[in-house]
Amino acid sequence: MRGVSRRVFLAGTASTAAASWAAAAVWPRPAKAAPSERLSLCVIGIRGRGAGLARDFAALPEAQVTHICDVNEPLLGPFAQQIASIQKTAPKPLTDLRRALDDKSIDAIVVATPDHWHALATIWGCQAGKHVYVEKPISNNVFEGRQMVAAARKHRRVVQVGTQSRSAPHYREVIDMIRGGRIGKVHMAKAFNSQLRRKVPAVADSAVPTGLNWDIWQGPAPERPFNANRYTYGWRWLWDYGTGDMGNDGVHDLDIARWGLGVDFPTEVACTGDKLAFAGDIQETPDTQVATYKFPDQQAMLVYEQRLWTPYHQEGFENGAVFYGTDGYIAIGRRSWRLVEKRNKVAVDQPVQFADTPHLQNFLSCVKSGATPNCDIEEGYRSTLLAHLGNLSFRVGRPLRFDRDTHSIPGDAEANSLLKRLGRKEFVIPEQV
Repeated sequence: MRGVSRRVFLAGTASTAAASWAAAAVWPRPAKAAPSERLSLCVIGIRGRGAGLARDFAALPEAQVTHICDVNEPLLGPFAQQIASIQKTAPKPLTDLRRALDDKSIDAIVVATPDHWHALATIWGCQAGKHVYVEKPISNNVFEGRQMVAAARKHRRVVQVGTQSRSAPHYREVIDMIRGGRIGKVHMAKAFNSQLRRKVPAVADSAVPTGLNWDIWQGPAPERPFNANRYTYGWRWLWDYGTGDMGNDGVHDLDIARWGLGVDFPTEVACTGDKLAFAGDIQETPDTQVATYKFPDQQAMLVYEQRLWTPYHQEGFENGAVFYGTDGYIAIGRRSWRLVEKRNKVAVDQPVQFADTPHLQNFLSCVKSGATPNCDIEEGYRSTLLAHLGNLSFRVGRPLRFDRDTHSIPGDAEANSLLKRLGRKEFVIPEQV
């Protein structure tokens, strides 16, 4: 296969970003706060999710996106102009996040890189005195997540994880209802992720596109030749960089289920999975998974189900959670929630509006006040841990016992070996943060 052309390389990102930006630009925005009241942000990673976060933060009165950072230099100039059209001033472009950490004018960083960079960027950010908004999953492995929590605590930084449901009014209302006993004692919650993904056929390695710093993009991952599948859609389904969809969309659902149950760390995990629809492509992660987690202290279990080959939803939701109580059950998703009482009577079936804005505003507010954000890094670690443990059980092919004191798998050398990795060159997760 010939090298990826600049036009093809940028096309998917540019078209999606331009369409989303154009749609967002028609809505009126509140006036900016006084410069002294705005927090200066650097958004790291401006493809996909990062582009949306940059636009959303730029539209908030209390924030100013003063810097954008991406290892693909050709993306920066055009995107800076998009942000300028929202907040009137163009952010400064950077290609190395370490330059952002050196800049004392930046109050916080927004980490929207591929997953394998989340931990190191967050730890470096805390060490540099920056507050951090980091996308989920927080880490590529368990050790990285623990070090992120340690860094946030040691350096007294606000670190908000991008599980936006934690700030959505209807989720908060429903969780309070569950915790308050509205459906009796809840012994089980189910988190589910049903959606239609696509196969990732193999492509040959090729030359690094002009303007892309492939060394920094790889960061703490093992060194590999450039491959379009690694850089674009495929990275999420390769263990070096991603955590499959359990660690992608699944973390949202696991987080909601864990939140409603009021549990922290499981004692036992079992996961069965397979590649059924995507057999023969390059994806290493499973397209079908069922995982169970036991929380004996709370007499509760959590079940996670994933199907990436179907557009047909459970309980009316593509992604969601159901809480089964002794006096009824509640099913909840981003667009509605439903309460079913005794004799299967539907007591509430309520459509709702969902937006990311409350979660971003919560982060900015907590940076100013020093309060704990709605999804503090410790909460993000606990929910991401569920994804890691489920994937570990799948990878080693057996149930696991989890030691909640040492955060290890007693008596299982193979599973323990997957709890961390060494890193690469200067991109190593520090033992001391």
